Amino acid sequence: MRERASWDVVCTVDDLIAESGVAVWTEDGPVAVFYLPHRLPALFAISHTDPFTGKNVLARGITGDLKGQPVVASPLYKQHFNLETGQCLEDETVQVKTYPVLLDGQNIRIEVPASVSRTAAA
Repeated sequence: MRERASWDVVCTVDDLIAESGVAVWTEDGPVAVFYLPHRLPALFAISHTDPFTGKNVLARGITGDLKGQPVVASPLYKQHFNLETGQCLEDETVQVKTYPVLLDGQNIRIEVPASVSRTAAA
């Protein structure tokens, strides 16, 4: 039987900043949640950790659109990460983890994998 992931509340709508990201903590580690109100979907969640430096900075990156793709540019070395797929646009061998995210009333929820949720509960 497949174990279910959990949908953890990580912040509220009031915590979001349009065209920007906020860093939140999950059982799976730091996650960057981005709110792009001019797009559908408007919410994206990726790992907050820059894979090139190991620093938790991606929520502080600059959001934008490259060739129709929603992206964030790392504030350190400026690599662009697709907010839908996590793929680095400058280096196809690098990708950050993405998370399903949803709006539940005033709460923002991130789907945490079952293996992480189970481990955290132990």
